[in-house]
Amino acid sequence: MKPARFDYARPATLAEALALLAQPDAAVLAGGQSLMPMMNLRVARPALLVDINRLPLGEITLAGGTLRIGALARHAEVLASPLVALAAPLLPQALAQVAHAAIRNRGTLGGSLSLADPAAELPACMLALDATLVVASAARGERRIPAGAFFLGLYSTALASDELLLAAELPAAAPGWRFAFLEVARRHGDFAMAGVALALGPNAARLALCGVEAGQRRQPAAEAALAAGDPAAAIAALASTDAMDSPELSAAHRRHLAQVLLRRALAHLEAADAAA
Repeated sequence: MKPARFDYARPATLAEALALLAQPDAAVLAGGQSLMPMMNLRVARPALLVDINRLPLGEITLAGGTLRIGALARHAEVLASPLVALAAPLLPQALAQVAHAAIRNRGTLGGSLSLADPAAELPACMLALDATLVVASAARGERRIPAGAFFLGLYSTALASDELLLAAELPAAAPGWRFAFLEVARRHGDFAMAGVALALGPNAARLALCGVEAGQRRQPAAEAALAAGDPAAAIAALASTDAMDSPELSAAHRRHLAQVLLRRALAHLEAADAAA
């Protein structure tokens, strides 16, 4: 199929881009790895396509204990960044499992976060890393949204229709924190059937899932058990997740996969500690 008719604009400045997004039925084009197939299938039918690839939104910086990743940073750039490896080692673990090289070379951090696909790796990582998402509009200027308030449900975020995601800001990994990302898919590069993003620190834990629930969120019961040093209770807590049910994969199977992956993630961290 071919997309429905649309207008196209390629702004040179952020102000111009935000003004264009204030128009009705405008959509952002970044990497296009999800939007273009959706347009070809006519699932998405924007009246105006705003191509932001000329904007300077791809920089990755580390300053004052904060890692900032621009929304236009390609997955491959984030995966290869030494700053990301130093300050947010969970991200390279996850990005190595995102699709294939061709997709990682075009797909962007901002595109993945804005889409909020329940199977996507990056939203789960943002939750586990306690990220803040920086967004802007022409009418209201910039605002910062904690990751826990940004992801609202199935393909749903706190982004208003006239807002653009500018960057993700993450606190740099503190001493004593360890990170693990594991997922299972039918084939490498396929959408995750289940995945876990785990950040484990001294008497604290942050845990998020992908591919399990329709809306990605933290798992407070499992986190509390991990913080208390009870991994068995944390694994058991995932049996109560509000897992998606589909003809391809039952809710019970997704819950089971989440529990298995958390057990493996904890074993991986334990083995790494023993080897250190």
